[in-house]
Amino acid sequence: MPEDASVNTGAAGWPRPDAAYFTVREMQTKLHRWAAEDPGRRFGDLFNLVYDPAFLVHAWERVSTNKGAKTPGIDKATAAQIETWIGVEAFLGHIRNSLKSGGFRPVEVRQVMIPKANGKLRKLGIPTIADRVVQASLKLVLEPIFEAGFKPCSYGFRPNRRAQDAIAEIHLFASEPSNYRWVFEADIKACFDEISHTALMDRLRRRIKDKRTCSLVKAFLKSGVLTELGNKEETWTGTPQGGLCSAEHKPPYEQCRVMRSAGCWPW
Repeated sequence: MPEDASVNTGAAGWPRPDAAYFTVREMQTKLHRWAAEDPGRRFGDLFNLVYDPAFLVHAWERVSTNKGAKTPGIDKATAAQIETWIGVEAFLGHIRNSLKSGGFRPVEVRQVMIPKANGKLRKLGIPTIADRVVQASLKLVLEPIFEAGFKPCSYGFRPNRRAQDAIAEIHLFASEPSNYRWVFEADIKACFDEISHTALMDRLRRRIKDKRTCSLVKAFLKSGVLTELGNKEETWTGTPQGGLCSAEHKPPYEQCRVMRSAGCWPW
């Protein structure tokens, strides 16, 4: 398929959640296949998918059924309140129109401090429901493209993979016939807080040439934080832990950083 060929589904109207799921899965399968077949391909015409009705409906389903749906952002609106007061289709229609017109702007995340087991505090950023829906739609579009480039040893923040799978692989290699005896454990200190926006956007642009999609990702990175004291803080580095995009941002950045440190990649 030519690199510049359109990948927009051209969907119209608001599909039922089950129909939206299958439409999204079909397009994700195509995106993943194209990315795997041509590792150097840079994808264009993706922004239309972000505001495609099927993607927005499926994104809403993911956000509204998540346990965090009861936790509001700075606008104090929960998913249940949106369903009751506005209606899902009207809510998604407003998001779709603002994305299409170029008027969508993410707002600050609401910062809360969560106690850690070691007595320290972890900063958690809670986006508004609207921002979560757009982030979820972005994730649905970008994830299959970047999934095609992940290493088999990567388990963090990936679909259908979990920590237990990594433990099972360690057990496999530590048993006959491999009999590995060493497990190297490492952690990137304050990874979410110190992610370089420049490095992350460079990684993104290696596969994504759609300027509107890249601009939307950057807008989320720069949206800022509203602290518990009501002060707005700019986000020059990092991505707030707690938003959907924090999970989407971390794996390609972290894999690049770890592999480069290990001398596996020259760049």
